[in-house]
Amino acid sequence: MSTQHQLRFGVFFQGVNSSTIWRSEASGSQTDFSSFRRLAQTAERGLFSAFFLGEGLRLREHLGRIHELDVAGRPDAQTMLAALAAVTSNIGLVATQNTTYNDPADLARRLASLDLISQGRAAWNVVTTHNAWTGENFRRGGYLEHSQRYTHAEEFVQTVRRIWAGGPVHHRGEHYTVDYTGTLPASTQQRPVLFQAGDSAEGRDFAARQTDVIFSAHVGLQDALDFRQDINQRSVNAGRSPYAVKIMPSAEFIIDQTPEAAAEKHRWVREQQIGPQQALAYLEQFWGTRLEDVDPYGPLPDFDPVVQRSSVTRGSGFQGAKTLELAASWRAEARAKGQNIIQFVRGRSHRPEHTFTGSYDQVAERLADYARQRAVDGFNISPWLIPTGIDDIVNHLVPRLQERGIYPQSYAGTLRENLGLTIDHDHELHAQGLLPVEQEAS
Repeated sequence: MSTQHQLRFGVFFQGVNSSTIWRSEASGSQTDFSSFRRLAQTAERGLFSAFFLGEGLRLREHLGRIHELDVAGRPDAQTMLAALAAVTSNIGLVATQNTTYNDPADLARRLASLDLISQGRAAWNVVTTHNAWTGENFRRGGYLEHSQRYTHAEEFVQTVRRIWAGGPVHHRGEHYTVDYTGTLPASTQQRPVLFQAGDSAEGRDFAARQTDVIFSAHVGLQDALDFRQDINQRSVNAGRSPYAVKIMPSAEFIIDQTPEAAAEKHRWVREQQIGPQQALAYLEQFWGTRLEDVDPYGPLPDFDPVVQRSSVTRGSGFQGAKTLELAASWRAEARAKGQNIIQFVRGRSHRPEHTFTGSYDQVAERLADYARQRAVDGFNISPWLIPTGIDDIVNHLVPRLQERGIYPQSYAGTLRENLGLTIDHDHELHAQGLLPVEQEAS
């Protein structure tokens, strides 16, 4: 058996985004179960560790209307993953669930239920939300102060962990009160695996203290190595061993038999991802007004935005920008690069370092560098087409990685085992708030 560091793959079925092609005839539905089943079963055939389902709590909007140019709503994540548990046998099932608008006892029970019925394959991607726009959909309403989102999340996760550990839980906190006795036994992997994707200093510290896997944005090799070093140190500071937290960056793969074919596919993918409608909609979110009379093949608008700041309604990537300054800098950038609107938006929507483009062998060699340097533990792959966007990876890239000894030849067991994770019982007590770091590290 190979002693080399091995990479694992997950597949990320995204929510609102500009990377999934929905306007092609080859695209499947974003709501039909067949799309989810096809993607999950293909991933399982390729020994992917996890099927990762992104979820939003409110439909995204564009200038006061539902944003219809990509994903506009989908079935509940845990309902979908429970259905997928019945048609898969090994792949992990990761649900994005929010700490702000869920109840800890209810969420703990639902995730533990998924873990039991899937025989140890469940995971929770812990996300925080603090904006009032999302909160309007909930009985409690309101929002968290930005500075409170991780202190609240930690209180929430500690409570959930205590429930999973068994026994009565009595919690009196600022945001909720819990008196709960668990009703379910532990699964074969003991508890669901915890994922997290926050990248601020607070988010990284939270991940080092509380989670098993980080879904990171650091894909380029040197960037990934720097991030690995940082997380390893934060893990040690939290009383854990280095490499205790697995790192799986989000990445896009556009691959083919030859470099030339891959380059042509890359051009087609980018054209399909961002067309005239998508490009204008992107700018409209910052200009705050319709731009249907603007030529998408021409320069950026020479008139100023009608709003001072962009709003949260299209998600975190579109909020808080000072629009007048942004428009001026964008015009200057587009002129300097000789870009029209479509070219400019394509460039802003996709970071080259997040995409692996090339022949199957070229990309396999690039990934071998990541494995040799232990820069990451794998990649959470965002398919550019649903449900067939990982077919080339499963059919052609995975075998080449296996030949190089850097990808599993079979499933190891539970999701925890498939990810190479172990349970540190002292850390579990610390993560529940029951053991100080000083005691754990001594």
